[in-house]
Formats: sequence, structure tokens, C-alpha cells
Amino acid sequence: MRRGAITVGVWMCALALPFLAASANPDQPPPHTERFPDFSLGETPEEVRDGLARGPEFRRGIPARDLLEQRRRLDDALDRLAPQDPERIDAFVVAIALDSDPVFAREAREAGRVLARRYDAAERTLVLAGPDGTRDDLAHGSIEVLFVALARIAETLDPAEDVLVLYTTSHGLKEGLAYHYGNSGYGVLSPERLRDVLGELQIARRIVIVNACYSGVFVPALSSADTAILTAAASERSSFGCEAENDWTFFGDALINRALRKPQPLADAAREAGMTIARWESDRMLLASLPQVAIGQGAQRWLAALDARAPRLPGKPVGRPAIGD
Repeated sequence: MRRGAITVGVWMCALALPFLAASANPDQPPPHTERFPDFSLGETPEEVRDGLARGPEFRRGIPARDLLEQRRRLDDALDRLAPQDPERIDAFVVAIALDSDPVFAREAREAGRVLARRYDAAERTLVLAGPDGTRDDLAHGSIEVLFVALARIAETLDPAEDVLVLYTTSHGLKEGLAYHYGNSGYGVLSPERLRDVLGELQIARRIVIVNACYSGVFVPALSSADTAILTAAASERSSFGCEAENDWTFFGDALINRALRKPQPLADAAREAGMTIARWESDRMLLASLPQVAIGQGAQRWLAALDARAPRLPGKPVGRPAIGD
């Protein structure tokens, strides 16, 4: 491989196990059995960085009927989005799994439910995820599908008052998020590419939650006065719990399944989740992932209105915990 090339071994989340088992179950995700491709896209370090920043993605060998089915699922989901209410600040929720390891699909599905309930956004929520072993009824997540969904939301929301709530879960690398669907879909979602798309669509008010190893790389690119960004790890650290058979990663369990089910401000939920994760990691002598939080001054003002919609009674965690207490 050329200098700077990315291999699958670089980006696999800490403690992950290869998801190789084939199954006759039609709701079982496709396994990863082939090497992740070389996305270096250049010979010099500068060319490599520039190529990855553009967010490369490709898919191969997908049956035509499957492409049509995915198009229909996405169109149906986008058509069901409710319009914004001019009388209040609306939240539009997107929860997306960018890897076919089923832990991410399970996590994205439940994250969509938790965030929709917290922000009173049931009719304004999109969940994009592949099969999780029990069902395959959603549009699958990919970089392109994410951008199409964001473009549709941008047509629907009022950019002067409404808020995008974006939850992404996947394996990570130091250049961004890995898109990896079986042996047919590959890509890199860089912080620069996500920043540019949100800018192009004029989605300024946003809560961005990035769950992956090295996800702190998104903080400098996406931080702004009207952005609240939470990440599972610092830019040089791994996160934990993304074994394919899990229901939750450490970060997803601590933040989504526990802290955000409670009627508390987002900043307090992030602080609680960080303390929970630090305890789990310390107990097991794991190198701290150091989740990151950056909330802009403008975001602090409109967050109060959204946080006030949280249910008065806490919800109960669901699924198998990421780790036993």
C-alpha cells in the first residue's frame, strides 16, 4: 500500500471481535471478510489528508433489486417526516449506524427512540441502520444516505430556530468515521466533509453525538457558537464495547441508555456518562477514552428549551448492558 494507506486493523474499535459468522437468518448482517480498501488517495501525506477529507465512499456488487429496495425505504422514511412547527423550536433527529456489525444497528435504533422521546420528535426522527439479527426494515446507513437525509431535513426545518440532533455510531479512525457494510460498502466520513455539508445546507443549530474510536477529531471541525458536540473518545484514544454481539458500546450505554433517559440538561448527562465510562475503564484497567464535550454559548440558550421537554420521569435502560456494574 502507498504511504498513509488505511487498513482495517487501524480503525477497528478497541475490544472488537471480527464479525465473520455467516448465517441463514435473513436479518443477520453481512460479515466483514475482506480487507478494507486503500483510501489514501495520494502519494504524499498532504495528498492523503486531502483525499480523506473529501469523504471517499464506494459500493460494489450490490444486486439491483436491493438498490431499489433501499431507495424505497429511504424515500418512505423521508416522506413521513413531519413539517416544522412555527410556534416552537423543533428537533429533527437522525440516528445512523455506519457499520454492519449489529451492535451499531441495535444502538442506533434505540438511540433514535431515546432522542425522539427526549426531544418530543417522534414524527421528526430518522433511523438509518442495517439488520441487527432480528430485523431488517430500515434504510441502511451510508455516507451518501446520511447526506440525502440531511438535505431533506434542511428543506423542512427553519434554520433560524430548529435543531438537528445527529447520532452516529461506527468504528472510527484518526481521519474520521468508517463506513463499512459487509464486503460491499466502504468509506471514510471526515470531520471536514461533515462540516462542509452542514454548512452547505445551512444547518447551524445542532447537537452532534459521535460514537467511535478517535471521535474527538470531530470537535475542532464542528465546534461553533450554535453547536453542542459530544464524542465517545479523544482524538488519540480508542473507545470500548463495540463487539458485534453487544447491544451497546460503553459510550452508547452510558450516555443514551442511561444518562439521556433522565430529566437533566444535556451537559449534566454528558458529565454523568463520562464519569460512568471512566469508572468502567478504570475497573478494567483500560486506557481512558476521555469523551469530549463542547457546547457553544448560543447552543446553551436554545438547549434549555429542548431540555425542558425531557420526560419528567426517567426511562429504564434496555438491552444487555455494555458491561456489568
